[in-house]
Amino acid sequence: MTRPAAPPRAEGKRLPWTAIPARLRTEIEQLAGGRVVSAQTQPGGFSPGVAARLLLDGGRRAFVKAVGDINPDSPDIHRAEASIAAALPATTPAARLLGTIDSGGWVVLVFEDVEGRMPEQPWQPGELDRVLGAMAELAAVLTPAPICAPTATDRHPSIGHGWQDLAAACSAGAGVPGDLDPWAQAHLDDLAELEKGWSAGVTGSSLAHGDIRADNILLARDRVVFVDWPWACQAQPWLDLAGFLPSVAMQGGPPPESVFAAHPAAAGADDKAVTAVVAALAGMWVSLGRRPDPPGLPTVRAFQRAQGETAISWLKARDPDF
Repeated sequence: MTRPAAPPRAEGKRLPWTAIPARLRTEIEQLAGGRVVSAQTQPGGFSPGVAARLLLDGGRRAFVKAVGDINPDSPDIHRAEASIAAALPATTPAARLLGTIDSGGWVVLVFEDVEGRMPEQPWQPGELDRVLGAMAELAAVLTPAPICAPTATDRHPSIGHGWQDLAAACSAGAGVPGDLDPWAQAHLDDLAELEKGWSAGVTGSSLAHGDIRADNILLARDRVVFVDWPWACQAQPWLDLAGFLPSVAMQGGPPPESVFAAHPAAAGADDKAVTAVVAALAGMWVSLGRRPDPPGLPTVRAFQRAQGETAISWLKARDPDF
């Protein structure tokens, strides 16, 4: 009997600590408050640069993430994260930013180190319950948004037109992609119309993390910490949940619909708005998953394709008579 293929993991291609120019490593040590004795690369996530836990002389630790010119988009993504991380209130379950460096084509962020680990894969029920509870608290702490941030539609310009792009390509003679889910093929025009409700549906006054997945979560002894905040935006309080649950189901967790319906962050959510947002997320992942690998990110497209397939399944469950 053939075992089912393991879901793709959110792991990119990291650079080592020593890839950072020596003069910047010295500046990092000054921000961190000690000489670096060792650096342990962290594989989780899709950034193509450096992500490492630093052990300093005297036993203290810090975390550094840094990127150069490997990927043209990554420096600005790091700058966006620096801006958000510096403004987050102390009550936010996020790592504290110690300082940033933007020099010579490198953007460096130095954080306090969090003694924790990513959730087990496949998802374990107890850990998932713990994360879902922390997400309820996160939505409560960040409603109303305690800082200024772009709207969801401005922060995430790739969401809201994936199905429309596919439908337009089909109309232009490209044909329906043969590897597209048969249900999505049959309903492509309907999905293209449905995702147009993304902007109105997601509009809200909460601050959303914007990219919660297992690789952006650390389970510490006494708390859950959400890391990597470059995509934070003003949105509905349930956006993070809607974006998170397809990856959970993909990685061995329960189907999204039952979890979403029972979660405090989704209390009072408008069904039509949620369906439009799920459709838009599915369209984004399906569309992006068909593109070539971005520079320095050889694994992200497979992950997006898998998310898209799971989100399509969620859409079917939300409205079987679609």
